[in-house]
Amino acid sequence: MRAIPTDFPERFLERYTRLFGARTMDRIMDGFEASRQTWFRTNPLKESRDLDDVIEELSSNGVEAHPAVDWSDAGCVAREDRNALLASSVVEEGRIYVQGFASQLPVRVLEPEAEDTLLDLAAAPGSKTIQLAGVVPTADIAAVEIVRKRMFRLKDNLQRHGVSNVRVFHQDGTKVWRYRPEHFDRILLDAPCSSEGRFQLDDPDSYGFWSPGKTKEMVRRQRRLLFSAVHALKPGGTLVYSTCSLAPEENEGVVNHALETFGDCLDIEPIAFEAPERLDAMEDWGKGAMDPRVGLSCRLLPSERMEGFFVARFRKTATSSPPLNPHGKSGNRGKGRKR
Repeated sequence: MRAIPTDFPERFLERYTRLFGARTMDRIMDGFEASRQTWFRTNPLKESRDLDDVIEELSSNGVEAHPAVDWSDAGCVAREDRNALLASSVVEEGRIYVQGFASQLPVRVLEPEAEDTLLDLAAAPGSKTIQLAGVVPTADIAAVEIVRKRMFRLKDNLQRHGVSNVRVFHQDGTKVWRYRPEHFDRILLDAPCSSEGRFQLDDPDSYGFWSPGKTKEMVRRQRRLLFSAVHALKPGGTLVYSTCSLAPEENEGVVNHALETFGDCLDIEPIAFEAPERLDAMEDWGKGAMDPRVGLSCRLLPSERMEGFFVARFRKTATSSPPLNPHGKSGNRGKGRKR
């Protein structure tokens, strides 16, 4: 029988049992209890060899690694080998990047192309920015980070991993659309969130600051960032929104709000990623039915190999000029700031 720590938030258990049901909640708690693997991917900007060669090098240094079934550039080690992996020369030299399994999905879903103009709207510490640069080293990439300390960490990570095609901006991502309206071919918004998907029962720091109020705070910022991202995206462009939260307010709710706000300017595309952890996106959650297109999003439950995650892929189908009110609904054209 699972031993739930006495300091684990009871309100969390009650809330998600009510939202997901007892069976899914049991799977979530299994994921929180599991000894989560440490995942990594090769960095082609510094490592030209195949993953098998990297795994062989790690093995020769006493670190047992295993390749991913899903992706040819990703592998993992057991949780107890995490420190040894982090201390290895392949990590120190930037030839691989330690990045969670689910965290690698948004860039793969974005499918960047060589000549794209790209934006990473909430970039620090840089895992997905580095991943983008490795996939399309000739693309023009802008990375935005509002927190100064995190911005410097982002720059350090980019330099250490051999990234040369990224321009870093210390800027509020919610205002980018004012300076670069309909400028980018593809945008990645891995949004700040409550990080519920990363909880682990044997790590009180992972859940110690959880509260329903944190979710509400995140939703306000997520909506504003997504509003900015849509306006900064070219018509015909692709936008990927992701979080490591379980909260429907931060996931399906934010996606639904964007579809309502932008009306026929925005559509959702299906995500072709099959995994045992994948769960159907919620069609409603106590606040009424949502746009059925929200169901094309990808929701992932926590497990031994991944944290809980959510990914949605948007396609901008028409211009969003003049801007819509970020707090408005579809049909509010012209009520926002004009340019």
